[in-house]
Amino acid sequence: MTPFALFALQSQIAALAVETQIVMSLRLLGMAGALPARPGENNRMVAEKGPAIFKAFTAGTQAMMLGKRPDQIMDASLAPLARKVRQNRKRLMK
Repeated sequence: MTPFALFALQSQIAALAVETQIVMSLRLLGMAGALPARPGENNRMVAEKGPAIFKAFTAGTQAMMLGKRPDQIMDASLAPLARKVRQNRKRLMK
């Protein structure tokens, strides 16, 4: 693992953390009535957690079983979560 790979992984984790915070803030503002929220958003918020974690676990396990490096395993695990969080952010900011 090169220092550049480690930096890329840290950048990906930081971006995921920032986008997650944005999604959480938008959802809380929606629950409080400060922003318009779609019906069923609270249920969706809970229902999407299990499948997202399962996809992340599966992708990480598959990368590990293929003998990937630790940074590649972490990257594979984070990709499904980052994709879902990005989709949520885009949808909630419309």
